[in-house]
Amino acid sequence: MNPQLRLLTRLALVVVAGALFITSVVSAMAPQMWEILNAHAQTPVKLPQFSGLAQRSYLYDVNGIQIGVFQLENIQPTRIDDVPEAVISAILAVEDAGFYSHKGFNLRASVRALLSNFESQSNRQGASTITQQVVKNEYLGGLARDGRYKVLQARYAVMLEKEVSKRDILERYLNTVYFGNNAYGLQAAAEVYFGVPVPELSLVQGVFLAGLIQAPSTFDPILHPERSRQRFKVALSRLVDTELMAPDAAAILGDSYNIPEVIKSVPQVNVNRTYFTEEVKDWLLNRSDVLGPTYQDRYNRLFRGGLRIYSTLDSVAQVAAEKAAAEQLPANKTGIQAAVLSIDNATGGIRAMVGGPGFVAGRSEINLTMRRRQTGSSVKMFILSAALQAGIQPDDLIDGTLPCTLPNPGKPEEPFKVTKGVSHGVAPLRVMTVLSINCAYATLSQAVGLDRVVSTMYRMMDSEWTNPETYKLYAYASLATGANESSPLDMASGAQTIANGGLHMRPYMIERIVDAQGELYLHVPEGTQAIPVEIANTAVDVLKGVLKTGTARRTPLADGRPAAGKTGTQDDNTNAWFVGFTKQLTTAVWVGDPKGYTPMVNIPEFVKVGIPRVQGSMFPARIWKQYMDEAHLNIVVKDWDPPLEPTRPPARIYLPGNECLAQVVSGTIPTSVAQGAGSSTTTTTVAPPEGGNVNDTVVVSILDPGTTISPEDTNPFSPVPTVPIGSIWVYDCDKAFPPSVQTSIGG
Repeated sequence: MNPQLRLLTRLALVVVAGALFITSVVSAMAPQMWEILNAHAQTPVKLPQFSGLAQRSYLYDVNGIQIGVFQLENIQPTRIDDVPEAVISAILAVEDAGFYSHKGFNLRASVRALLSNFESQSNRQGASTITQQVVKNEYLGGLARDGRYKVLQARYAVMLEKEVSKRDILERYLNTVYFGNNAYGLQAAAEVYFGVPVPELSLVQGVFLAGLIQAPSTFDPILHPERSRQRFKVALSRLVDTELMAPDAAAILGDSYNIPEVIKSVPQVNVNRTYFTEEVKDWLLNRSDVLGPTYQDRYNRLFRGGLRIYSTLDSVAQVAAEKAAAEQLPANKTGIQAAVLSIDNATGGIRAMVGGPGFVAGRSEINLTMRRRQTGSSVKMFILSAALQAGIQPDDLIDGTLPCTLPNPGKPEEPFKVTKGVSHGVAPLRVMTVLSINCAYATLSQAVGLDRVVSTMYRMMDSEWTNPETYKLYAYASLATGANESSPLDMASGAQTIANGGLHMRPYMIERIVDAQGELYLHVPEGTQAIPVEIANTAVDVLKGVLKTGTARRTPLADGRPAAGKTGTQDDNTNAWFVGFTKQLTTAVWVGDPKGYTPMVNIPEFVKVGIPRVQGSMFPARIWKQYMDEAHLNIVVKDWDPPLEPTRPPARIYLPGNECLAQVVSGTIPTSVAQGAGSSTTTTTVAPPEGGNVNDTVVVSILDPGTTISPEDTNPFSPVPTVPIGSIWVYDCDKAFPPSVQTSIGG
């Protein structure tokens, strides 16, 4: 076709289309248009005030360092005064060049834009003013996009400009317009695409962002860099049209400008999800009502309410804990991982939480500090506390000889047998604790009363995560060897009670929450005296021996800092623990396979570093030491008050029904045979061996050993069965006397 004829045809089509459009609009909306055009001569209907802008909520650590963000839409309000004038000019040139001259609605510009776009076969010019776009976002959400919608948009725009200044309308627009990649508002866009705050944006960056507004998904520079560049060129041409940029400069920039192709962030704004931030979110949404009575109220408040949440976490301690776990536990193909939970003794505030190798959404989300596993011997610290409160003293004697068979409450036909661990004859409870003797503690737990031990554990561990309604501890015969499952948080919570003079502080994560109106929430620590202070100090004194001469003697803290704790290793080395504390911090460390009870034996990566069998004294104690040494840097060294002096001579602890009593009437039992008859340091056997060397005939009177404590008796002060050391012989009820021993029935 002849070029001139083609041009004339195209021009005719443009004119006809424009005429048809104008005719249809005027015919359909003449009454409404008349109202719109004369709106400034009328008294407008009052429009509602702008709703509050959705704002991200920030999470801070105990020192005020920002450690997390909660947001849905990435909205970060900014003042118009903080936006460079060059950036404002660029956005107006692209989106609404007549913003300061029109009165909210520009009919001429709308028709001109339609005809221009039709002629160029593009969407180069938009038809809505900035005021209309603000109206659309504020007042017309959910309405059908029909002729009435456009009329209302235009009318409300005119009304809005009679009530709100141009500058306020522009500020609202710059804070709500969508730029793609979840960036709502100019500040969010500046961060996402350029990694800078709004005041640092340049004219060219402003032009680029303005170009995204029309269709953020279509012109997304991350997904569609070429489309984004073409749109950038169109935006530059608008600057040329408004004489903000020379044509040559625009042409060069259009081809040479580096389109942002990766999402960025301002360095000081940490938006990463962590195990701790996820626990905070869960607490605020599901386990408290501090943000509102309904889930939806809490959800909107957290993600859109602009909250300032001040937590208990210490970033320095957190880094130290993550570093200790990563450096002390070798990477391995078996999947063995570590968890670390550290609590401030004085308040219960959680200072560090290592829930695994690192939180990754959809792949590594399970927080191992909240995951319950069998505890091995680390539970012995709670049995010790219950025994001391019931009147037992650290130098009281108890038998720890392997193997041992004990009653199994509820299943008498299946007695509990202990065949693993270290064997030790009758010796002080202090020694049995330091060496973690299973038979001694299995006996002690039943002598104290399994139900009473469980009751004590509940008092010492009490938290929002650990209570009788949601978490069951059972009076197993195997309680002393770790049959119950507890989490690192449970164990740290209970050990904190001992470390804090028996005053239990419930673990918590949030100190206070502030919103635009002021303080919304303040945590007020309230302690409960779970065990008497003198009992706690005695338990500390006994547990110090674990780090001095016991199972964790290779991992004392630096510079002789006083510390105490307990190792734990479950059967077949499936779980390994160290739970320890100083005067200031309590920390529980668990190592194992989170996917199952996998024996940690002969794992190649561990064998390589000299550990064929993982126990609590190994990786867990090493992680604990490295973390605690670093966490205590520049913290004053403190020690506990010494325990009270014993109120009586050492006694012999026994389990009625399992161990029997005899009074020596005449004769002498050799110390190699005697059960408690002699000094507290005498090593003895469970019963006299056949043919024992007895110089004279020994006459003993069989005594009534009494009964075990009733399961219903959870009084922490009810006494434990003991007898004085000297003339009372404690022996295994199932073993016979030597021939040289004569018995008589006693009282």
